[in-house]
Amino acid sequence: MLKVIAFDLDGTLTQHKTPLCDANRKALEALAKKYRLLMVGAGQAMRIFNQLGGFPIDVIGNYGLQFGKYNPTTKQLDIVRDLKLPCDRESVAQRIEQLREKYGYTQLAGESVEYHPSGCVTFPLLGTKAIQEDKLAFDPTRAKRRKIYDDVVATFSDYVVFIGGSSSFDFAPKPYDKRYALELYCQENGLNHDELAYCGDDYGLGGNDESVFKSEYQFICIDDYREFPAKIAHLL
Repeated sequence: MLKVIAFDLDGTLTQHKTPLCDANRKALEALAKKYRLLMVGAGQAMRIFNQLGGFPIDVIGNYGLQFGKYNPTTKQLDIVRDLKLPCDRESVAQRIEQLREKYGYTQLAGESVEYHPSGCVTFPLLGTKAIQEDKLAFDPTRAKRRKIYDDVVATFSDYVVFIGGSSSFDFAPKPYDKRYALELYCQENGLNHDELAYCGDDYGLGGNDESVFKSEYQFICIDDYREFPAKIAHLL
């Protein structure tokens, strides 16, 4: 029944923010001979496309706020949807300040909030200019952020909240998340849910793949991007 295979990027196909390795590129090429392929990302579509080295694939960006269709003639991505939703920055800043005071995250490098053109927001617990070494050492198991996750969700009830990166929370305007993005894609392409499978790694509490993992879509768990070819072998 499957017609489309969709993918997360970082942790699923690649190491975080690194190029696509040869083994996983070959696996995608093999899948493309049998299925339509689709990337579903939290970041911008062009960033995802470039990280993939221009691999010929359609890309959903910003949890469905953006969609790029691969153009085989130009071998580029044509952005056909690029929504920019309003953000009440004063309200967001006030709520983040309350959370910082409540949990003691008041010492920070750079800005307290990062606003994105799409309307998405990043809450960097260590600040926007924290050094990479500090961010990686801060919460590698996500235990610190999961401890306060429910409170952050309640405080930002107008957003979908994700535990993002190594030391932050990411907010997307409701109802945008990866499950909603797939719903839009299926509606626009006349697909039933059983005709699409999704490969992702971030399916735990607060992960940006969690909404798909808990849905009716077939979900293929990729716990190590280096195991991707073996995990999808049955689809071939």
